[in-house]
Amino acid sequence: MRKFVLLFALSMGFAAAAQQAVTFDDVFRSRAFSAKGVYGLRSMEDGLHYSRQTSNGIEKFDFATGESQGVLVANDAAKDASGASLPLGNYTWTSGEKKVIIEDDMQPIYRHSYTAKVYVYDLTSDATTLVSPEAIQNPVLNPDGDRIAWVHNNNVYYRSLTGSNQTRVTSDGVKNAIINGAPDWVYEEEFGFHVALSWSPDGRYLAYYRFDERGVTEFSMDVYGTELYPEPYVFKYPKAGEANSAVTIWVYDTQTGQTVEATQGQTYEYVPRTHWSPKNELYLSLLNRHQDSLRLVAYVPSTAKAQQVFLETDPAYTDADHSLTFLKDGRFVWMSDRSGYNHVYLVNPSKNKVSALTSGAFEVTELYGVDEANGHIYYQAADVSPANRTVYRGSLKGGKAKALSATDGWNGATFSTTYANYILNHSDANTPARISLHDSKGKEIRVLEDNAELVQRMKDYTLSPKTFFTLEATNGQRLPAWEMKPTNFDASKKYPILMFLYGGPGSQQVTDNFGGRDYFWYQMLANEGYWIVCVDNRGTGGQGRDFTKCTYLQLGKYETEDQIAAAKALALRPNVDGSRIGIWGWSYGGFMAAHCITQGADVFKAAISVAPVTNWRFYDNIYTERYMRTPAENAEGYDANSPLSHASKLKGNYLLIHGTGDDNVHVQNSMRLAEELIQNNKDFEYMVYPDKNHGIYGGMTRIHLYTKMTKFWRENL
Repeated sequence: MRKFVLLFALSMGFAAAAQQAVTFDDVFRSRAFSAKGVYGLRSMEDGLHYSRQTSNGIEKFDFATGESQGVLVANDAAKDASGASLPLGNYTWTSGEKKVIIEDDMQPIYRHSYTAKVYVYDLTSDATTLVSPEAIQNPVLNPDGDRIAWVHNNNVYYRSLTGSNQTRVTSDGVKNAIINGAPDWVYEEEFGFHVALSWSPDGRYLAYYRFDERGVTEFSMDVYGTELYPEPYVFKYPKAGEANSAVTIWVYDTQTGQTVEATQGQTYEYVPRTHWSPKNELYLSLLNRHQDSLRLVAYVPSTAKAQQVFLETDPAYTDADHSLTFLKDGRFVWMSDRSGYNHVYLVNPSKNKVSALTSGAFEVTELYGVDEANGHIYYQAADVSPANRTVYRGSLKGGKAKALSATDGWNGATFSTTYANYILNHSDANTPARISLHDSKGKEIRVLEDNAELVQRMKDYTLSPKTFFTLEATNGQRLPAWEMKPTNFDASKKYPILMFLYGGPGSQQVTDNFGGRDYFWYQMLANEGYWIVCVDNRGTGGQGRDFTKCTYLQLGKYETEDQIAAAKALALRPNVDGSRIGIWGWSYGGFMAAHCITQGADVFKAAISVAPVTNWRFYDNIYTERYMRTPAENAEGYDANSPLSHASKLKGNYLLIHGTGDDNVHVQNSMRLAEELIQNNKDFEYMVYPDKNHGIYGGMTRIHLYTKMTKFWRENL
């Protein structure tokens, strides 16, 4: 018996020894922890099938069984003028699914926009049409699929797919002056769209944006490349308080050839959205410069008349996108935080009636769509906790909703065209995604990806679970947080704390979903004895309007107070070495890390700022003024909450990182902070990545970046 016990103990020891620590190479070189996803599924119009690119071409599959229904476009079907087969990786179905738009040779412009050679392949005739001999932007087919519009050199064109002639709708487009049919830099970045033209449902009218950039100041940054002389990259970038493009919306009538301005007489600064209603009305979302008032105006092309149908206001700011979704009778579904929490409403503009379809002390975080035929709405909500997400089916009549997912962890859905099926993506903080197909009632049909291989591989490693808690900060705030304790935690020891944050308006980092690469980087650091903590400060999302918008006019103030108070509270824990607390963040998080290491100089020993804003005067006006108004209106708010104003307070170890090709948060921010630190004779480390954008990636760049940050923590914390 004693021999058996000894053998059992030895075997258990060998099993424990088999687990290994996460290494840097595991995370960044071998990609041992890469999770799998389900990509490229495009719901077809019947809602029962999807298309996907395979080794055979564009293939049709049954949602329920996953079985192939045949190849729709073979690999060698669509050909260019030379007879070469076109790549099918970037394709879009037209209405009726008898034609497919194929894009080749895509070249980026900004974050989302690009040019490409564009072809239309007709499945019925087996003919391929080259839309234009030049590389173009934003190809958009009309609802009947027989005309296509696009942008070339800042001008709008369209043509029939049955003829060879094209019609030039605009002729005044000039680079860095006039843009037709595509947004300028700041609209694309902050309002989140790059296609700025659209057909009316009846196909008669073509609406497009016109941006007059001539009054916008140019920003220039050097691209170093490999040539003898750097090449300047110049584009229009309106900083806080500076002039915007003059934006107008125009409607072209294909029957008469006439163009009329739909925004004539409108005074609001921004037009963040346009929507065609089922009745061929063009709805304009008009947002004032302070972004605290949004007017929804209906423009009727046949009469050239416009009328305000809805108004959304807020004492601080209102969103640009409210998920406007039309019903056939003229009513529409709308998202708003007017109750104090973001919810879904049904608006009847003819009766000036607004009815809540969801309610409660929680946030609806996404509206997936409206199934008018069955009277349903589909949405995602953070009702269990701000860290969780649940998918629901509600009613257009209101009332109790049905959960279509588990209520634990993080659940997101992608619905088929008819809402007959949806793909559910579920994960939690310590478990990679499980992706499954469900019917409209929530019944699971089949599993598309369970990441079983990664789940099994993770069992071979010593991992510290990410756990959630509410942190009682020393300033009285109760803040959501997560932590990873050091691997093999010893209650008799004290450990250093490494805090990660973002902290920007409406964002969340304390979420119960799988963290990917950084999750395993933190596991590596936890194995080395670091205690990883993340805290969502005031101003972040998921907890209602008041928690999010309390930072209005004071970006950085309350967020910094909360992070410093959180660190002080953590330092009081018996197993924390309060003299070794570090913090790091990227972008807004880099801005926050700079504040913490200066204003919290007696609390934080070390910090890393990656691509930080260092004064909101340097950032674009749409984002910045939403939260701060203009520098002329709020000079104290800008300067008192700038890391530049606190550089003299630096005591700890500080690493500042930026890419010189960052067209979003310009390297000017870090250059100015570096100069302030130098003039205050402060020692710090500075790493600049040549020609790298806000994401700082490409080739070995990410490995170099994380190697440098890992070394910094090992040497300074």
